[in-house]
Amino acid sequence: MHNFTPVSGFIGGALIGLAAALTMLLTGRVAGISGIFGGLLRSEDRGWRIAFLAGLIAAPLLAALAGHPLLKPAMPASLVVTAIGGLLVGIGTCMGGGCTSGHGVCGIARLSSRSLTATAIFMVVAVATVAIMRHGFGG
Repeated sequence: MHNFTPVSGFIGGALIGLAAALTMLLTGRVAGISGIFGGLLRSEDRGWRIAFLAGLIAAPLLAALAGHPLLKPAMPASLVVTAIGGLLVGIGTCMGGGCTSGHGVCGIARLSSRSLTATAIFMVVAVATVAIMRHGFGG
């Protein structure tokens, strides 16, 4: 790892967990991003969804105003490859009934068997992908 910061990771993880718990306690809804965004396109209850997504965008911008630098993401692939990858992730999210944040953070906390299974599959595929890319095709 290039930038291992366990304290920042712990604080960030705690804030994600707190946000997920508060969303469930205060609204009775799961804080899975794909469900929130997807519901924005096909649902009547748009207000809280817009506020949640606006908060995701506003938080790093406010941090930048407070003096924390915004890091430029590394984009090793072309824009076309990135767009195709995003499309495939979106299709997988629909097929899997949610995204990694919804299943991993919220679903596991609710002891959802579907989320436990999905998260286990995510992790196995991630480990296999890294192994193939590091020791197989990726060199």
